[in-house]
Amino acid sequence: MAALSKIAIVGAGNIGGTLAQRVAEADLARELVLIDIVEGLPQGKALDIQESAPILRFSTRLWGSTRLEDVADSDLVVLTAGLARKPGMSRSDLLGKNAQIVRGHAEAIRDRAPQALVLVVTNPVDVMAYYVRKITGFPRERVIAESGTLDSARFRTFVGQELGVSPSDVVGMVLGTHGDTMVPILSHCSVNGVPVTRLVPPDRLEAIVERTRKGGGEIVDLLKMGSAYYAPSASQFEMVRAIAHDEHRLLSASVLLQGEYGLHDLFLGVPITLGRKGLERIYELELTAPERSALQASARAVQEDLKVLAALSA
Repeated sequence: MAALSKIAIVGAGNIGGTLAQRVAEADLARELVLIDIVEGLPQGKALDIQESAPILRFSTRLWGSTRLEDVADSDLVVLTAGLARKPGMSRSDLLGKNAQIVRGHAEAIRDRAPQALVLVVTNPVDVMAYYVRKITGFPRERVIAESGTLDSARFRTFVGQELGVSPSDVVGMVLGTHGDTMVPILSHCSVNGVPVTRLVPPDRLEAIVERTRKGGGEIVDLLKMGSAYYAPSASQFEMVRAIAHDEHRLLSASVLLQGEYGLHDLFLGVPITLGRKGLERIYELELTAPERSALQASARAVQEDLKVLAALSA
């Protein structure tokens, strides 16, 4: 399938810049604009990536801008801009300030790129995606948040490390919010078809689940300054590629629920099919009673943040 005409990435920090590099090298768009408020940052990174084209043989044309208006006519807009988590800071702590940032982005997309798909990355991502959809008024198919794709990759990595096998042989999925109440689904996790519950003792599985939930925080604590961006940008790239190539991938992503899993009017990570038109289908997995209870708890955590957002927006 032909590349997208234009992709805009808002936020030229570590995540946005690395994502731009991955997207350009895969020729997923004919044009890619990197946007940031810091003069010189998006222009410099775009030029740097562009100068690798003769070596890596891609055709994407990159440019940088400090104007949100330059999202105009994009097929896909990826929102990565926002404050990064610091040690000891929860995602909910970020809510107020990042909502202020995201509002301007959403208004620009609504006014300048009314047909775009929007991939939200800014944390707390489930709440920010809800806010973006509220401001844009876009159908739920066109506002999607990257969450479970990254969390599932971490989960699969830790299972692979535990067993000493390639993580690519591990099939696993994480549902729920992108935060401390995420729900790694052990009942649907396997290694080349063998259920993980037959391969790993329960106490080790619980340790893997706990490490997955704290995966982002573990990296924040190690780095001291900043947060993860290699695995997050790879996860976002997987979603961008699924959209650009119309791959109909079954991935875990945060979307607006309208009755699925008994939940209404909130974004939460669930299994979806993703393609050129965005959200194609939501799958309702058969969960164990503890998994379903954990998913409900995850939903309540998002609902609490939505109440905070509503109070801030009043």
